Amino acid sequence: MPEHQSIEWKESWRDEYLRWICGFANANGGTLVIGKSNDGIALGVKDSGKLLEEIPNKARDILGILVDVNLRYEQAAELVEIVVEPYPYPISYKGEYHYRSGSTKQELKGAALDRFLLRKQGRHWDGVPVPNVEASELDPFSLAAFRKRAHRSKRLTPEILREPDAALLEKLHLMEGHYLKRAAILLFHPDPERFVTGAFIKIGFFRTDADLVFHDEIHGDLFSQVDKTLDTLRAKYLKALISYDGVQRVENYPVPEEALREAILNAVAHKDYSSGSPIQISVYADKLLVWNSGHLPHDWTVDRLTEKHSSQPFNPDIANAFFRAGAIESWGRGIERIMSACRESGTPRPTIDYEPGGIWIKFPFSTTYLAQVSNGPDAKKSSGKSSGKSSGKTEDKIIAIARKSPSVSIPQIAEILGISTRAVEKQIRHLKQTNRLRRIGPAKGGNWQVVA
Repeated sequence: MPEHQSIEWKESWRDEYLRWICGFANANGGTLVIGKSNDGIALGVKDSGKLLEEIPNKARDILGILVDVNLRYEQAAELVEIVVEPYPYPISYKGEYHYRSGSTKQELKGAALDRFLLRKQGRHWDGVPVPNVEASELDPFSLAAFRKRAHRSKRLTPEILREPDAALLEKLHLMEGHYLKRAAILLFHPDPERFVTGAFIKIGFFRTDADLVFHDEIHGDLFSQVDKTLDTLRAKYLKALISYDGVQRVENYPVPEEALREAILNAVAHKDYSSGSPIQISVYADKLLVWNSGHLPHDWTVDRLTEKHSSQPFNPDIANAFFRAGAIESWGRGIERIMSACRESGTPRPTIDYEPGGIWIKFPFSTTYLAQVSNGPDAKKSSGKSSGKSSGKTEDKIIAIARKSPSVSIPQIAEILGISTRAVEKQIRHLKQTNRLRRIGPAKGGNWQVVA
C-alpha cells in the first residue's frame, strides 16, 4: 500500500515518532509502519518483539491513548504496524499538539491550535463567550435595524422581535449563560475592533499590484460593514454602464450587485477572525478581487467549495443572524448564488483560489464592459475645453459621489472621474455658486452636503 495521508513509513523506530501517532490521533487516524523506506522498500526491523511491547506502553503513558501494534511480513521482512484511531478529544505529546494534514505532520500553534481545540470541544470561534461585556453596551440602533430586517424577512416571530435585547440575543443563540458570544460583539457592538483585531474591511483601487491609487476602510458592526462596502464600491470604485428601459434609468455594473453582495457576505461569514487580518477588496481596471483570511475544511479543494452545495459557514452564529435578518437566503449556498447571478447577467464566471491563510474570489470584467468604459477610475481624459453639456454631466457625477460618500476628497473625486483636481475644483466652485453643494468643516475632516 503506498504512503499517503493515512499511512506513514519509517525505517526504524524512534521515540520522537510518538509525535506522528499524536498527529494521526488528532486528525482522522492512520497507520505508522516501521521497517519501510520512504521509497516503500521493506527493510525489516530489529527487535520486533521488543517494539511490540514498548510502543503500546509509550503511547499509553506519554499520549494517554491506546494503539494497536501488529507484526506484519512483507517480502520476508518483519514490519511493525501501528494502527491509530481518531480521538474525539485533543491529544498532546508533552504539551505539544500535532496534526496530520495531507502527507505531512504539523505542530499546531497560535490561531490554528485555538481552532483545533474549539473544534474538538464541538465549538466554533464566534461562539466563544466574552466576559465583562453587557447587552446594554451593544448599539441600540444596530439592534433596531436588525429587528426591522428580521420583521421584513419574517424569519423571527413578532413576539420574539418585541422582546428585550437580552431575550432577543438569547433567542438568536448569541449568549452563553450571562455572557455575550463573540458573534454578538461583531454583529451589534458599536466598536467591535476593541475586542477583535482586524474586524473591518479594506478597499483599494490599484493601477498595478504595487501601485495603490486610493483606498478606504469600512468599520462598525458587520451589518453596517456590508452595506457601507457596497455603497462605497458603487460610488467610488466601479463605473456603471447607463441604459434606459423606457423612461427608467438602468445602471449595469461590471459585477452584478447580487453576486457582489454574496461575495462580501460570504467573506464575512467564512472569515477567520482570529487571524487579525481585515477582509480586503482590490479593484483594478479590469477585475475585482475579494480576499478573506480562512482555510478550507480538511481534505477540501476549491473544486469542492464551488460545488452546488458548498460548505457550512466558518462562523455559524454570525451566519444565522444574517439569515434571520434576510441578508442570506440559506446556509452553504453562497458560492452557487454568486455563480448564478453572474451567469444570469451575462458577466464572466468568477474564479476562486485558495492559498495558505486565505481565499480569493476574482471577478473579471467582461470585454464588452471594458470596451464601453475608460480603463478604470484612474484613467486621464484628453485635455481640452469641456462643453457646457459635458460640464453639466460632470457636476451631476460629483453630486452623486458626494451624496454617497460625503467625506470623499477632491483628489479622490478626480481619480474617480478621470480628470484633473483643477477641473474638479472648478466644477465644485460652480456647484457652490448655484447652491447645489456645500462644504461642512475643513478640507481635511469635513463633509460635503448636497443641497439640491
